[in-house]
Amino acid sequence: MVSLFILRPLRVSLPRCGSQQLRQSTAKAAGMRRSFSSYLVTPQELAEALKKAPPSPISSEPRVIPLCASWFLPNDPEGRTGIDVFREKRIPKARFFDLDKVIDKHSEYPHMLPNPKSFAAAMSELGIRHEDTVVVYDSKELGIFSAPRVGWTLKTFGHPRVHVLNNFRLWVEQGLPTESGNVWTVECGTYPIPEMDEAKVAHFEDVREVALDYNKEGAEGVQILDARSYGRWSGKDPEPRPGLSSGHMPGSINIPFDTVLDPKTKAFLPADKLKRVFKEKGVDPTKPIISTCGTGVTACVLETALNEAQYGSPETRKIYDGSWTEWAQRVKPSDSLIRTVEQQSE
Repeated sequence: MVSLFILRPLRVSLPRCGSQQLRQSTAKAAGMRRSFSSYLVTPQELAEALKKAPPSPISSEPRVIPLCASWFLPNDPEGRTGIDVFREKRIPKARFFDLDKVIDKHSEYPHMLPNPKSFAAAMSELGIRHEDTVVVYDSKELGIFSAPRVGWTLKTFGHPRVHVLNNFRLWVEQGLPTESGNVWTVECGTYPIPEMDEAKVAHFEDVREVALDYNKEGAEGVQILDARSYGRWSGKDPEPRPGLSSGHMPGSINIPFDTVLDPKTKAFLPADKLKRVFKEKGVDPTKPIISTCGTGVTACVLETALNEAQYGSPETRKIYDGSWTEWAQRVKPSDSLIRTVEQQSE
């Protein structure tokens, strides 16, 4: 029998944590236990870390917390959902981050970042502490898809130690422990309200300015990388959300997110192959980069690949939070900011 994912009600007020407090907490956590060597973590590395620092509710030491971020597109042909595959098979003692709920609930666009207070409340309900090491992972069905978005969200809100598992499909294939069925009750905590790192986020006005400046003399040369499929980017295939125009922003470079994944395992390619992908696509590592997609989810797959390949400066790379869903609804027809391949060939 499968039960619902149960969270104990949160009855505590959330403390606000300033940048100095966050730095002190981060330094303390870092000093207590060595971090993983890379942002991407192998299944074996995570398995070993969980043996040494299990996610026990009674431990006062920094723990390693597996965080499932499984999510499927609304037009998934099999009708799958993240919580369903989480119940079916997961890393023991993992928690589930609902990408459809930890959002800005006042926005008309899906998956927009929540405000700091809402983020802290979600982390508190998940029983995650600020000093914990969090390893985000995807479903075995998709390999890598939505986990990078949740990892990026945690980094944007200043969580000091967050990683992405590369990946759960390999974890299962390697015979590492899994559990299924009833979900254990999470002991809520008190996660401090963080400050959001605005430097990691591109807004509609920022991207519109880049698009309007495309091919203009003296423009900064910001590059827009689009992680959607070629069909959606070219305007030939429809968007998964009804009523939304397909196409692309002027000057954007189409790099479908699965281009940076191994075709069989759906894990990230090695760093040298990732560099080759970006170079062959004409991405200039010396210029700023904004990654976009449908709703800001798979854009983070590209950002993670850029990070792994050390391609471009982290200080000049951003995610367009609203991505195409916001863009296609907000640009004016008179601006000519939705392009198709058919238009370009005329």
